[in-house]
Amino acid sequence: MDDLTVTFVDRGRVKADRNFVVDGHSVATASNREPTHDYETYVVWNLVIETPELTILWDTGSHPDAGDGYWPDPLYEAFAHVDAADHPLETDLEAAGYRLDDIDAVVMSHLHLDHAGGLYAFEGTDVPIYVHREELPFAYFSANTDEGSIAYLQRDFDRDLNWQVVHGDEYHLAPGVELLHLPGHTPGLLGALVDRPDSPLLVVGDEAYVETNYEGQPMATSLLWNNGAWKESLERCRDVQRETDAEIILGHDLTVFERLTD
Repeated sequence: MDDLTVTFVDRGRVKADRNFVVDGHSVATASNREPTHDYETYVVWNLVIETPELTILWDTGSHPDAGDGYWPDPLYEAFAHVDAADHPLETDLEAAGYRLDDIDAVVMSHLHLDHAGGLYAFEGTDVPIYVHREELPFAYFSANTDEGSIAYLQRDFDRDLNWQVVHGDEYHLAPGVELLHLPGHTPGLLGALVDRPDSPLLVVGDEAYVETNYEGQPMATSLLWNNGAWKESLERCRDVQRETDAEIILGHDLTVFERLTD
């Protein structure tokens, strides 16, 4: 679509062992019992998608106090958002040319703490917050029991928000913006096909943290809700890319992000 634009919003850097991101990247063997571990840098990003009907914010990033006790210590030890304090949502949107008041709708790809931490900015407003039907109950379940995923913080999403529930495998949000249900990383992970005028953009998101995941090597088990569903969602993404020749943006791949934003 000629009147659709996508702006990439840099929300800072996360440091983590690559073994979390690529399963079995560095394992001990009989001849190498102390393999070298790669402690790498990953990106957190948001998108602003402007259509004739809506200005859409994709995800909200980490809470700015992530490194100051807002994230539990074990989670921050594993995935350290080292500059979260320098990247409040409001500040990063302003740097990209937008204000909070410009946002007509928010799409939450999922509700993990590095994606839902900025929802506080929309508390008490009528801005619709789109989330998949399978994501919201799983987030509450995880935050309140010993099962599910530890990457959900109830204080991120248990707020006075205008939730809009997405059902099914596809959802037409606005002209040129189709939401895609991609379960695997979480039950309700959303991606999107965005019909940019120069080339479509396939928002793969945390279905694949990095290119190695997109090529078929999964994340560590701790990052997958369902490995079988993840494989099916990956094939769906690949099919969409083949059909549309879309560029892809992955969940946390810094190289891919920098290539898209050069």
